[in-house]
Amino acid sequence: MREIVLDTETTGLDPAGGHRIVEIGCIELVDQMPTRRDYHEYIDPEMEMPEGALEVHGLTTEFLSGKPRFAEIVESFLSFIGNDTLVVHNAPFDIGFLNTELGRLSHAPLPLERAVDTVLLARRKFPGAPANLDALCKRFGIDNSHRTRHGALLDAELLAEVYLELLGVRQNALRLGPSVGAERLAVAAGPVRAPREHGPSAEEAAAHAAFIATLKDPIWED
Repeated sequence: MREIVLDTETTGLDPAGGHRIVEIGCIELVDQMPTRRDYHEYIDPEMEMPEGALEVHGLTTEFLSGKPRFAEIVESFLSFIGNDTLVVHNAPFDIGFLNTELGRLSHAPLPLERAVDTVLLARRKFPGAPANLDALCKRFGIDNSHRTRHGALLDAELLAEVYLELLGVRQNALRLGPSVGAERLAVAAGPVRAPREHGPSAEEAAAHAAFIATLKDPIWED
């Protein structure tokens, strides 16, 4: 089972008002396990960055100038997500922006039903509790101290951990991040020891034979 945890950053809140996507981040899960495959793109929105959006993600007009436009990355993006389930925090927002961008290029929209909305999962599991990403990281003990601003790939990484916690899938040995890898798993498994000889020594074999000789009428001699 392949799932894609997805997040976007944008120039504002309303795609119908002309706001655009400026960053896409995706994390691949297979059978609810992170595979370390991801997709990440910064995108030139072909407009000035509003001050409010800049305060959220810190992506300036100058930084995004010269980055590929959505039309230039759409095929690689669609290829990465394939036809698999999308895991999104507040799915109507991100899917709405993606569908607006896809519509500009005459691509078919992504059905909202294809997405698992982690906001809804969190509200069902913890009624009345805050369901934003920071609150969920705090609830599950996920370190998000490096999240000083929003970022699509970073938020997708954190969301992948939150999603597995919401499902009750514990992946503590496989946390996303640079420390994950074979070396970490090797440490968790302990040192590798050379095989030991399990056969009896000559002294042990002699002692066993002497003990057997003291037995009266052993059943294996009947």
